[in-house]
Amino acid sequence: MMSESVEDVTYSASGNPSMAANFNMRNLEAARKAYDTKNKEASKKAHLVKIGEPADEKHSRASDQIKSIVYGGLDGIITTFAVVSGAAGGGFGVEVVLVLGFSNMFADALSMGMGDTLSTKAQNAAIMKEREREEWELENFPEGEVSEMVTVYMKKGMSEEDAHNVVTTMAKYKEIFLDTMMVEELGLMVPDKDENPAWDGLVTFTSFVVFGLFPLLGYLLTIGSDLTDLEKFGISICMTGVMLFILGAIKSTFTTQSWWSSGIEILFFGGFTAAVSFLIGWFVDTLITAK
Repeated sequence: MMSESVEDVTYSASGNPSMAANFNMRNLEAARKAYDTKNKEASKKAHLVKIGEPADEKHSRASDQIKSIVYGGLDGIITTFAVVSGAAGGGFGVEVVLVLGFSNMFADALSMGMGDTLSTKAQNAAIMKEREREEWELENFPEGEVSEMVTVYMKKGMSEEDAHNVVTTMAKYKEIFLDTMMVEELGLMVPDKDENPAWDGLVTFTSFVVFGLFPLLGYLLTIGSDLTDLEKFGISICMTGVMLFILGAIKSTFTTQSWWSSGIEILFFGGFTAAVSFLIGWFVDTLITAK
């Protein structure tokens, strides 16, 4: 038995072709959960949203911010832990570890935050400049732009007739046509109007500092205690390891990995980085003291 065509599904969902657009939307979160569990019925329900309940197909700003927090946090905790491990391997005392750790953490966080802001602004400006050029070309030579898009879709496997029908229909809606052309022809995603590079940079900076503190807490919380430097380093390792696994597990929500696999992976890479830093610090200290 042949499966229903897209047109058949759209029509049967509404019972009226003129109302089909109201149902050609989906609950994105429900659709993702249905995919994760491979639940076909849940997927169908996610696509049959009630009239007047538009689905948000865009990545929410909240979701994007969570990604920035997680990845910025991973950079912060791994980088700071590497510095702490190197200092510990070199046999430095608590004071030196804290000075190196804090100075490096804030310097790297500031660098990353500013770099994120400036690179995003530059990228967005370049994309919008290309969009302005495409808009000018569309206004002055629409036949050429339509022809280019027809060629793009034909290369993707469409027949010339279908590609022409799709593109000429889309060309009636200037903004949609331009944004689609940017992606299909140039591979560039037009930034959202509410995107704020400065805010994104601040999120990266803050996340880097907050999570970068964890490798230092083993030293900060034991100031004045009778613990040896090695014991304090051990506490730092434990606190950092737990947080690395947690951040790795959270990262899995943006990937196809399982939470435990992602957690172990990040824990491994963070541990490997720290081990290398510790050994380098120990080796350099050994060379110096040998002389």
